[in-house]
Amino acid sequence: MSEDLKNKTAKGLGWGLLSNGTTQLLNLVFGIVLARLLTPADYGVVGVLTVFTLIAGNLQSGGFTQGLCNMKSPTHGDYNSVFWFNILVSAALYVLLFLCAPLIADFFHSPELLWLSRFTFLVIPISALSTIAGAYMFKNMMVKEGTIISIVALLCSGTVGIVLAFMDYSYWALAWQQVTYTTAITVGRYMAMPFRPSLRFSFEPVKKMFSFSVKMMLTTILTSLSQQILTFIFGNIFGKRNRMDMVGNYSQANKWNMMASDMLRNTIAQVAQPVMAEVRDDDERSLRVLRKMIRFTAFLAFPAMFGLALVSEEFILTTIGEKWLVSAGMLRVLAIAGSTIPLYALLQNVAISHGRSDIFMWLNVVQILVQIGLVLLLQDHDIETMVLAVSAFTVIYLFVWHFFTKDMTARYSLFAFLKDIMPFAILASLTMLLTWLLTEYTISNAHFAILFIAKVIVAAALYTAFMFMAKAEIMKECIGFIRRKKQ
Repeated sequence: MSEDLKNKTAKGLGWGLLSNGTTQLLNLVFGIVLARLLTPADYGVVGVLTVFTLIAGNLQSGGFTQGLCNMKSPTHGDYNSVFWFNILVSAALYVLLFLCAPLIADFFHSPELLWLSRFTFLVIPISALSTIAGAYMFKNMMVKEGTIISIVALLCSGTVGIVLAFMDYSYWALAWQQVTYTTAITVGRYMAMPFRPSLRFSFEPVKKMFSFSVKMMLTTILTSLSQQILTFIFGNIFGKRNRMDMVGNYSQANKWNMMASDMLRNTIAQVAQPVMAEVRDDDERSLRVLRKMIRFTAFLAFPAMFGLALVSEEFILTTIGEKWLVSAGMLRVLAIAGSTIPLYALLQNVAISHGRSDIFMWLNVVQILVQIGLVLLLQDHDIETMVLAVSAFTVIYLFVWHFFTKDMTARYSLFAFLKDIMPFAILASLTMLLTWLLTEYTISNAHFAILFIAKVIVAAALYTAFMFMAKAEIMKECIGFIRRKKQ
């Protein structure tokens, strides 16, 4: 990796870590406060709408962010064309969903969803205004500006949500939080970038990108659906029984799991595709870049997610209280599977950077179909069984992604892939086992908050010690980078 690219990547990763770290910290704080003020049923009602906003948002952006990023030098005309395309599509989608609101309320057996959904779906046309701004910032790796915008948006939306929750607006507090966040992101992005739309435009650039982008769009929709399919099915099943609290418990567990795994995944994603696209013509170089990113991701992902699984019960009790304890068991299972999500992102970016949106799409199609099949097969069982089955499949399917992307980077063999990830997975597992044994036979009767803190400290110390004993090269590089930054 050239020095310029290395520095560019390091800066991107640094700001990405700061962005996602701060974002997740704020989400943690606001999430704790809101979860203590609201009920599982409140989260369940809003949670079932997530799949609609995600899919509509994917349809609206159409995969053109990735399409623009893959272009060498996109022009104002390219950005302007996609901007107006997004505006028209988002307006049509909002009208369609507005009219479908009665059907949505009926499907989930929740009359309150009628106007709640119509309000929440406003995020679609609002976010359409910032899609191109986001694409421009992504293409130019404006991670620093994105960090500041995200933090400000979270502070504004979190404050609105908490104030409304204190005023007993129940699930409306969560809806207003979403709309406020989207609005703040849109305003911030336009203030940070030079692009301004013009009324003179042509859809010719959209047509040129359409073949690649439509596959990306369909894949992203399927990915969103796979992440929300359990919430969707639970909403229908438990809505009939007037048990939206069960949906809320799963939604809460999934939220904490995704917050943790997304922190690293989003950090990597902000630099992975631009960097991989830059080195894609040099097989040996692209393989070195990918393997280093894989090792760095595994180095952080396995201890973080296995650690969350270890402290899931103490974490739930300490942060959001006993009324959410049902979600702790699901969080434990989801977190173990969540350790593979950042690795998924890297392998997916290999396909994207090589223009293989067809592989990206079809692998996700198969994944979502199998997940739906598992859920339907087990829908008469309890939630925990369904979550366990889908989580196990998520771990196994990582190796399917590796199989179909290995030839894109000088043949990244399965042996090499396992060599890059398994040492960190094994040492992280050993760390959590020893931590559990040490705390179980010494302070197991302590208050759950003390037990939570103790497990985190012991696990962090043990994992660091194991890394030094193993002389992990990736840890030396991280320490070296931090020292250089301090100088």
